[in-house]
Amino acid sequence: MKKNIEFGISTFAEVMPDPHTGVTISQAERIRQVVDDIVLADELGVDFYGVGEHHRPEFAVSTPAIVLAAAAQTTKHITLGSAVTVLSTSDPIRVYQNFATIDAISNGRAELLVGRGAFTESFPLFGFDLNQYDLLFDERLELLLKARDNEFVTWSGKTRSPINNLGIYPRTEKPLNISLALGGSRSTVIKAAKLGLPAVLAMLGGNIVDFNNYAKLYRAVAQESGHNSNNLKFSVHAHGFVLNDNKETVDTFFPYLQYYRNHLLGERGLPPYTREQYDDDRSEEKGLFVGGPEEVADKIMLLIKHLNIDRFIIQMPLATMPHDIVKEAIRVYASKVIPLVKEKIEAQGQF
Repeated sequence: MKKNIEFGISTFAEVMPDPHTGVTISQAERIRQVVDDIVLADELGVDFYGVGEHHRPEFAVSTPAIVLAAAAQTTKHITLGSAVTVLSTSDPIRVYQNFATIDAISNGRAELLVGRGAFTESFPLFGFDLNQYDLLFDERLELLLKARDNEFVTWSGKTRSPINNLGIYPRTEKPLNISLALGGSRSTVIKAAKLGLPAVLAMLGGNIVDFNNYAKLYRAVAQESGHNSNNLKFSVHAHGFVLNDNKETVDTFFPYLQYYRNHLLGERGLPPYTREQYDDDRSEEKGLFVGGPEEVADKIMLLIKHLNIDRFIIQMPLATMPHDIVKEAIRVYASKVIPLVKEKIEAQGQF
């Protein structure tokens, strides 16, 4: 059976000092770079570009919808998504309206990827109780899906004022594409499958093969819940970087990843990130996708083999790298990695 794999890129729009020079660009400049990167990815035929939401100084984008709207008018083919929208601390009606508007501007190319997020700064910032972490997400997801499926909405819950038969506008020309981000929680996998929502699994290290349990669980529960699992997109999102030469890529990326890991994970008590750990993380069956085109393509093939993925999304860069290097990585990914994976699939008789 023909299997069409989609390929994407994502960013958190990091704003961190360059470990070589100590220079930190402005958040405004980083946002402009992201828009440029989306346009470049579109020109090169990449299928998806996702922008994450954060509310701390190391990340420039707090409102992915505005960045995506800026790119919508100047792109033609690429799917424009959040990666992720922190739904727990967002009003789901406004989130729907924002992405319905992007969908209109882009002629149907918006994708809303919702999740809980990896950081909690948005809870005190917007006045939410962290003790209601799960309840906030569950209620907002329920209301978001009601807004997607119904012009007039009636809803009540514990974390937001009720809505009584009110109209939600603008409406999309087809149902808004909403996906659910998966971390390491089996309950979230089950929730996505029961709701029939496409899923995006964050693979942040570990062994690639070990993640196949999530894919199997997702498809099994979806089937049990009456959904055709063959029609549900299962994506993997992973950290990585790629340039033309394997050694060049490995040596170039390490200082930036090391700074990122030490700065953000060090505050959570993790020990300093070493070159030895890096080399292990990027080894053959591990979930860090760093290397030349052949090495990265081979790892994507492992995902296809063991998880039967429908889409691969590489987050690059981590930390703030010189923009010319980032653009070159996008070019290599689009012009070399993606064709290599398609050739390998065809050679195995899957295309």
